[in-house]
Amino acid sequence: NFVNRMFEACGRFQWAREFLRNAIEANATRVEFGIEGMSVAKAGDDVPHSGHHHLIVDAGLPNLGMPIPASDNYIHFGDGSTSTELTLAPGEHTLQLLLGDHLHIPHDPPVVSETITITVK
Repeated sequence: NFVNRMFEACGRFQWAREFLRNAIEANATRVEFGIEGMSVAKAGDDVPHSGHHHLIVDAGLPNLGMPIPASDNYIHFGDGSTSTELTLAPGEHTLQLLLGDHLHIPHDPPVVSETITITVK
């Protein structure tokens, strides 16, 4: 498994080069994400300039005025975690990060990464 990192800078998430450069060798890989200029807080904790991560897998952005849905395509990290072990079937997949506030609602303007496509072998 590769250790893959995603960082936010200037109000936007950016995927690290090693994540873009390498196909995933196995169907499980560790994904780490962070943020600058804001802090990570657990869902329910109303802390100014903070939020928690949501990983979007093989789906588009949800309605940005509503709470982010929870499903296999919209993975919530309301516990404030900044990494996960991601298991995907072989083939191409899209990944995107979206920061949600204490109520799981995206910020305005949204703090969102670019969508990337990865290949699981």
